[in-house]
Amino acid sequence: MVSAHADAAQVLVASNRGPVSYAVGEDGELTAKRGGGGLVSGLSAIGDEANALWVCSALGDGDREAVRRGVGEPGVRMLDIDAETHAAAYNGIANSVLWFVHHMLYQTPLEPEFGPEFREQWAAYERYNQAFARALAESAAPGAAVLVQDYHLTLVPGMLRELRDDLRIGHFSHTPWAPADYFRMLPDDVAEQILRGMLGADRLGFLTGRWADAFTDCCVRLVGGTTGTRVGVHGLGADADFLRERSRRDDVEERLATLREQIGPDRKVIVRVDRTELSKNIVRGLRAYELLLEERPEWRERVVHVAFAYPSRQDLAVYRDYTAEVSRVAERINERFGTAGWTPVVLHVKDDFARSLAAYRLADVALVNPIRDGMNLVAKEVPVVSDEGCALVLSREAGAYEELCEDAIGVNPYDTVGTARALHQALSLPSGERAERSKRLAAAATALPPARWFLDQLTALGEGRA
Repeated sequence: MVSAHADAAQVLVASNRGPVSYAVGEDGELTAKRGGGGLVSGLSAIGDEANALWVCSALGDGDREAVRRGVGEPGVRMLDIDAETHAAAYNGIANSVLWFVHHMLYQTPLEPEFGPEFREQWAAYERYNQAFARALAESAAPGAAVLVQDYHLTLVPGMLRELRDDLRIGHFSHTPWAPADYFRMLPDDVAEQILRGMLGADRLGFLTGRWADAFTDCCVRLVGGTTGTRVGVHGLGADADFLRERSRRDDVEERLATLREQIGPDRKVIVRVDRTELSKNIVRGLRAYELLLEERPEWRERVVHVAFAYPSRQDLAVYRDYTAEVSRVAERINERFGTAGWTPVVLHVKDDFARSLAAYRLADVALVNPIRDGMNLVAKEVPVVSDEGCALVLSREAGAYEELCEDAIGVNPYDTVGTARALHQALSLPSGERAERSKRLAAAATALPPARWFLDQLTALGEGRA
């Protein structure tokens, strides 16, 4: 099945979410919203002559209406996959099973249970992946490079290989990879199908050596090895030029003034910026801060925790409950310790990128304590943007820890006592040491900026295949 189109793409990216989304206004008009990130930067870097194509899914009514009307962006093919199929594949399997497995989040006395409903959802996940494989096969020029993204599309490489053996196929995992014993929680046939699906690729990419090794171990133990598929590591870094320029714009300056007013003069600032995903460990982070105030009363009225917890996946009840718990704990801390002139926790739950950058600039300490995280770009971004240099309290379970551990203060994410001590240590660092650590953290954090991260994968995919 080789594409017969003269304008068939030489470089293709496949991901659940694309670089653009659409909304239908009250007047029926469609408006487009464009996104950013490493893939956007990478595709921009290769230039128009590469004839690149991004294949993605329509995620909502606006996207589906755009597909029906034939509205689209050059270089983007949006798939109008049946809404029920998408919901079962995305929420039922990708976010409620694969995400939980790789982040090791299950409460195993009660979950998971892989019964008939799971099997129906798994069939939808197969159909969803097959739709991508067919679209890629139709759109790719002979010998084209295809870069498939993340846990939503683990079956695509194998399916695409059956349709187009001439293609150079890569897959990149943006999450951790579960250890073999935990991965085997999945039904045997499903676990094998995922691994063999990914092994349909010429090359697989991971954010850290730890996740790559975990995948390889799964393959050795479940399917006899990686069968010739190459495995590599590409640790996505922060985009220093973009962050530094963007953090100096007027909207950031306005939010900086507001935050300074909320914080008050002459106070240290602990910053965290996260989505309220279960893996981000926001509640334990707040409890560690509460413990700091309890056990180190000298910090009362001298420090403020600026915590941005942006709601995520609110269509799932467990995420709604977690988001509510974040607010409840923050309120408890403020009620316990707050005074007329001091609010210990400044919590914001409405996503605002300019405000996040303003907080980055103010940070004396960045708290990044995920239970488990593929990389965590916040840990890399704050040192780049911080005005005076910041200390980084970083979970050893974040992928970023592999690169930043020498200058970060590492913590066990489950240990709130240890995290409280780390916060005290970070707050107590002399300003000169903090600035030097921050400078080294920023250098490590920007070693592989998004465009190069993408281009390195593209180059590596072209190596080792005739």
